[in-house]
Amino acid sequence: MTVQKMSVLVLDAAEPTELAEFYAGLLSAEVRVGSDPDFVEVLGQQGVHLAMRRDHGYAPPSWPRPEDAQQAHLRILVARGDMDEAEREAIGLGARPVSARDNHGPRDERVYTDPAGHSFSLAVSPDTSGELRL
Repeated sequence: MTVQKMSVLVLDAAEPTELAEFYAGLLSAEVRVGSDPDFVEVLGQQGVHLAMRRDHGYAPPSWPRPEDAQQAHLRILVARGDMDEAEREAIGLGARPVSARDNHGPRDERVYTDPAGHSFSLAVSPDTSGELRL
């Protein structure tokens, strides 16, 4: 018998609640604070489950400097026709663009940092119809 499992991407931050609110706004999800205020979850539809953990010595990643590895990032899939609106939402919530290059087209991917400095991207859904399927 296989043991049931669930995965959660955990991001370290100096202010986990503020970072959780950013992702909840970006992903139309809700923030859940349990008994430990240093561990805040973001839960939403379509399987969204993130968590933020307080790190009192937190320093943002230094990527995209060429000598540093990206290590990991969150990829958020968006329907082809919604990329510009998704970008406006992300920036309105506090995201910072990493690259201003024009990526329009079938492989459109735009890279940002969240308010705590973690990288994430908005990318066109790989479905050939251009619709978002999860």
